[in-house]
Amino acid sequence: MNEPQSPLARNRLMRALYLALGIILLITGIIGMFVPLMPTTIFLILAAWCFSKSSQRLENWLLGHATLGPTIVNWRNHGVIPPRAKLMACTGMAVGFLIFLFAAHPAWWLFLLVAGIIGGCAWYVLSRPSAPRQAEDAA
Repeated sequence: MNEPQSPLARNRLMRALYLALGIILLITGIIGMFVPLMPTTIFLILAAWCFSKSSQRLENWLLGHATLGPTIVNWRNHGVIPPRAKLMACTGMAVGFLIFLFAAHPAWWLFLLVAGIIGGCAWYVLSRPSAPRQAEDAA
């Protein structure tokens, strides 16, 4: 990992809060693996960050996990979002927007506001690299 590890929070209460939040985010991310349209990766990335502030052992476990770790490590080191994750994220946003549109029948200004926010989020996801960049001077 190229990025230096974050130091643990100095305050014991803050470490406990980061640990509790990390566990909640980890559980939420795992649930997202099985619930359609619920995101997984963002919760795991945030859980790893919380663990970096509270428990190096849990952070190392999550980063080294065979299934969960590679996505988090690629995000940390390269800002990568794999194509499958981009597709799932954008599909989830589109379905969520359609549900909002048909269930809430929003006023035009709210429609535009929500469309702009979701569009901005989708743009961000799609603008991230899909794979780590190859070193240009590697021969």
